[in-house]
Amino acid sequence: MTEENEKNITPTETPEVKPTKVSSKSRKKTVPAGEMHIKATFNNTIITITDKQGGALAISSAGANGFRGSKKGTAYAAQVAAEKAIEKAKNNFGMSSVDVFVKGIGLGRDSAIRALLPFGITINSIKDLTALPHGGVRPKGERKP
Repeated sequence: MTEENEKNITPTETPEVKPTKVSSKSRKKTVPAGEMHIKATFNNTIITITDKQGGALAISSAGANGFRGSKKGTAYAAQVAAEKAIEKAKNNFGMSSVDVFVKGIGLGRDSAIRALLPFGITINSIKDLTALPHGGVRPKGERKP
């Protein structure tokens, strides 16, 4: 044999086996406990369901569910928006308990919380984060001597 043929012949090489990667989309994230943020204004109600770190899992609002104009600010519209967001979170992430944070003075505050009951999700706590004025704005003409 010539030297060239000897170089081409290699004794039983085993191919390298690469570990298979599991894509992030194929893994299903489970979040048993999370947070439900309700922003209830006079014109709309926005429901955001997050994990404990604040990453949004599901979002819904009265406007996104087909309510227009003054109907967006109603309690029924807030209930429908909450049901859609809860359904997404429960089906996609297996959520079973939430801490509720309410902000705003709209009509949808209570009805959005009550929408949790038929889904069997446990409410751990309810906290009101509505901003309160303290001191107010500077009165007109105060700088004049």
